[in-house]
Amino acid sequence: MKRSMKALVAGTTAVATLALAGGAWAEQMKIGITQNNVGVDSYQTTYEKAFKEAAAANPDVDAVVLDAGGDVARQIAQIQDLVQQNVQAIIVWPTNGKAVVPAVKKAHDAGIPVIITNSNIAEQGMPFIAAFSGPNNIEQGKEAADMMCTGLNGKGDIVQISGKPGYTTAIERQKGFEDELAKACPDVKIMDTQPGDWNREKSQRVMEDFLVKYPQIDGVYAADDNMGVGALNAAKAAGRAKDIKFVGATNFAVGYEAMKKGEYYGSVYQSPIDDAKNALQTAIDVIQGKDVPKMNYFKTPQITEKNMDQFEKPAF
Repeated sequence: MKRSMKALVAGTTAVATLALAGGAWAEQMKIGITQNNVGVDSYQTTYEKAFKEAAAANPDVDAVVLDAGGDVARQIAQIQDLVQQNVQAIIVWPTNGKAVVPAVKKAHDAGIPVIITNSNIAEQGMPFIAAFSGPNNIEQGKEAADMMCTGLNGKGDIVQISGKPGYTTAIERQKGFEDELAKACPDVKIMDTQPGDWNREKSQRVMEDFLVKYPQIDGVYAADDNMGVGALNAAKAAGRAKDIKFVGATNFAVGYEAMKKGEYYGSVYQSPIDDAKNALQTAIDVIQGKDVPKMNYFKTPQITEKNMDQFEKPAF
């Protein structure tokens, strides 16, 4: 049985800028998106492809698809450019949840609804967005902590490889994990935390340093499977992988394959294809004046070797 996310229909207080004519839209909805960093990992590459395909399949949508390349200044300029283009909605995958707030506010003040996708905006930016569409990253961190507790039978010493510093997803997944770990299994101790920046090669180097520094490591929590597999590769090269429980999030194909081999303990299942489709549908619903939940979360269930037969191998 394949687990899939349904595009959630709902909406906030955004103003519809297009008029109905004979039951159909009189013109295309021009929707702009500025993404975080398409080339950094396969999740974001797959997301962009799925977004373009979903937009192209909808005759009522005219999409302007941009990529900030991980550059905050470029993303701010892209938001400003989309405002000048007078799009009906702007979707933002923030490079930095705090830094983009002023630009998002300018779009809001110009009467253009902003939908944040995948990684949330900072708290001070919440009044200026129409909706968030994506995973609940705090809950993902908690799910990962629960898997780690189970995998270690409530006791052990672990290390953590976090995402990119300042990035909301990284902050929230780390917080969710640490808070739940302290509550659910206080005898599992985090010895060290270092950022892997969502990059497999950097995470492998981080893990190599951990292996030199700590003669005993019982578990590794990585904020996504791309980094988790980098850590796994380092441990395998050092001959220590069998003694370590690896737990990640955003189940990548490489994590799924490692799990199938019994090398990777658990992750949190999340589809970039449905993530992209949900963001586009949320923007459409907002433009059309439908009621959209402000926090438009989708489910991201735990996946381990025990239940992975319920899930299809990720397409990224």
